Amino acid sequence: MSERSLAILFAVLTAIFWGVYGPALGNARSAAKPPEWSAFKPYLFIGVAYLVWACVGGAAAMKGMGDNFSFSGKFYPAAKWGFLAGSLGAFGALTLTFAVMNAGKSGSGPGLVMPIVFGGAVTVTAITQYLMFRSKGAHFEPMLGVGMLLVAVGIVIVAKNTSHGAHAPAKPAAPPVAAAPAAPDASK
Repeated sequence: MSERSLAILFAVLTAIFWGVYGPALGNARSAAKPPEWSAFKPYLFIGVAYLVWACVGGAAAMKGMGDNFSFSGKFYPAAKWGFLAGSLGAFGALTLTFAVMNAGKSGSGPGLVMPIVFGGAVTVTAITQYLMFRSKGAHFEPMLGVGMLLVAVGIVIVAKNTSHGAHAPAKPAAPPVAAAPAAPDASK
């Protein structure tokens, strides 16, 4: 399999994992009214999971690729940029927790939040890449602007039409009113 194919495969797997992440986070909310726990009880375990899987997976992959465990000198950028990226991911998980919590309170949930998060992330990535590489001759392609506009339209369409949970049950129809008995005919 080519490196490009592997990149696409892992990107699709990431989309699957992160696409299910929002609904899983929605399920981590207390269903009781008032809630029996805050939205940050599950957030703590999001952090534990990140720590465990990142450390175990990262160490195993480093060992498997023959890497060393030095993070000083020429290896310092790996630590510096890795910590920054991890912090951005953690802050993203924190703000996602706030978003899903408030969407749940409004009767929506991850179905409203996730299209905004991932459609917005695509656009922020494109803008960031442009800003990073414009000094090296990159220029803003008109089709990139068209793509961003289409993403914005897609966000609205997907967020508006995704199921946002159970709607309030319809009120039962009022029972039919029985007709009043006919009055006796006085002409007889």
